[in-house]
Amino acid sequence: MDINNSQEHVDLIREVFSYNRRFQNALFVLKIDSQIIDHPYFSLLVKDLALLHQNGIKIIIVPGAKDRINEILNRYEIPYHSENGIRISTEESINFIKMAAFDVSNKVMTLLSGSNIPSVIGSWVKARALGVVNGTDYQHTGRVDKIRTDAVETLLNEGHIPIFPCIGWNSNGDPYNISSDELAGMIARKMEASKLFFLSAEDVLTEKSINLPKEISTSDEGRLSKLSISQAEQFISMNSDNPLTGKISMAVEACRAGVDRVHILDGRIEGVVLQEIFSNLGIGTMIYSNIYERIRPMKRQDISSVLSLMKPFINQKILVPRDRNELENTLDDYVVYAMDGIIHGCGGLHLYKDGKAEIAGIAVDNRFVHLKIGRKVVSYLLEIARELNLKEVFVLTTQTSDWFLNMGFTQGRLEDLPAEKREKYNKDRNSRIMIYRTE
Repeated sequence: MDINNSQEHVDLIREVFSYNRRFQNALFVLKIDSQIIDHPYFSLLVKDLALLHQNGIKIIIVPGAKDRINEILNRYEIPYHSENGIRISTEESINFIKMAAFDVSNKVMTLLSGSNIPSVIGSWVKARALGVVNGTDYQHTGRVDKIRTDAVETLLNEGHIPIFPCIGWNSNGDPYNISSDELAGMIARKMEASKLFFLSAEDVLTEKSINLPKEISTSDEGRLSKLSISQAEQFISMNSDNPLTGKISMAVEACRAGVDRVHILDGRIEGVVLQEIFSNLGIGTMIYSNIYERIRPMKRQDISSVLSLMKPFINQKILVPRDRNELENTLDDYVVYAMDGIIHGCGGLHLYKDGKAEIAGIAVDNRFVHLKIGRKVVSYLLEIARELNLKEVFVLTTQTSDWFLNMGFTQGRLEDLPAEKREKYNKDRNSRIMIYRTE
């Protein structure tokens, strides 16, 4: 056996398991362009999505239907045209458009059924008319107004994959044709997805095919692998004619609205989603928001605010009591989440001699829990642990073990704690021990 080749396989397996743990119970939204649905590799793509679903990742699929809509309209000799890249959905064509959209969704559902994955095609989108724009009446073309997130959340929790056709309805029950790209972006924002994927039939972005700002670097093979929001905006201004610019614009909107990562991929590549997810290098272009931009080291003048933030959790016995002296002595261990100079969250990372560390003192203002501040603080502290090459991070908790399990921690034992912490373990408090392995 080739030892070097064997080690590569071992490293790959470790990397996959590390990412898999990180994405447990995460939500991925995938917009799949119409050309990909007709591609020979599409059935393999659906099998890959089924594999992700079977491993605890929640999936929502938005299939594009442009080609199928054109095919149906041509078959029935229904005239159609577009203005500014937007289809004008006439009274004569809208029922055929609806038929085509649901036909494509049925194809996806059939393939998922072949992998024993339950899926549901639903009418969860309320839409409103796009109306008349610059003199053009778009008739039955609409925009997303509202998404029934509660119904979709129920299906996800029951283990189903929701499939969204590119059709919405107004309060009178009238159908509207809506942009699949817009729909996917809106779903990702409203459902607070971890990742949004656009699978297109376009080549990956490389330095040879685009105008590249000087401060934006590429991968070793010349691929544009990642863009921050500001870099993406630069790209848009310099590459208005690129066919992927519209998707990058959607990605920027999604990131600004709270989606952590948006991935633009060539869906014609076999295994493209798995390669993008389970690899540090990826295979497409990722647009990302800096989820840590509001997190900074705690300062001495922050201590009063942090103690005030911790107080209700100490009263509920979720946190152990802390005082000013303790926070002053461990000042360098703590970070705070601040908005407009006001602290809304905090947490600490205490280091031990044996390559382990403890996350402690996680507290978030209850008025801002919807911003997922606690998750961001813990993720930030885990990133610090990785940079320090720490092998394990642990948490002692009495009432939030499920929350840490959802973040990839596992149940630990007293023996897993560093000797110094083990000696100080409070048996009366009887905290659960949660372990996160960074390797």
